Amino acid sequence: MKKKGFSAVFERFSTLVTKATGSSTAFLLALLTVIIWLITGPIFHYSDTWQLVINTGTTIITFLMVFLIQKSQNKDSMAIQLKLNELIASQDGASNRLLNIEDLSEEELITLHRYFTVLVEKSKQDLKLTASHSIEEAEERHEEKLEDQRKDKVQPKAA
Repeated sequence: MKKKGFSAVFERFSTLVTKATGSSTAFLLALLTVIIWLITGPIFHYSDTWQLVINTGTTIITFLMVFLIQKSQNKDSMAIQLKLNELIASQDGASNRLLNIEDLSEEELITLHRYFTVLVEKSKQDLKLTASHSIEEAEERHEEKLEDQRKDKVQPKAA
């Protein structure tokens, strides 16, 4: 899938800038800039203009970097979600309801979190520590246990 126009150019640019600014060289360059700025303080008599230069420069760079970092985070997040979706989809017994879970509302995520908290408590009752369950398996097992309990209450005990 090839992107066209500005989108493709910006994608390449942002990837290059993100890699470059995340390097040791970029940090050393920023550190060197601050050191040079500090050294020039006495030369410019620590004037308002001298202070304004560093303040303006760092503010502009920070403002622009916020957007590049967010774009990079969005791309990385999507890639991770796709990898997780692939893992879920490829596993027998895994709950496909968790595919694209990142698109759920916060309320829906909280509901799922509560459910998994209950699932953890149920799994602690298993005799085998390595046993794991999908949502469906856990719900099915839980329903079976409830059904067994109902049957035990209805049927009189043999003496």
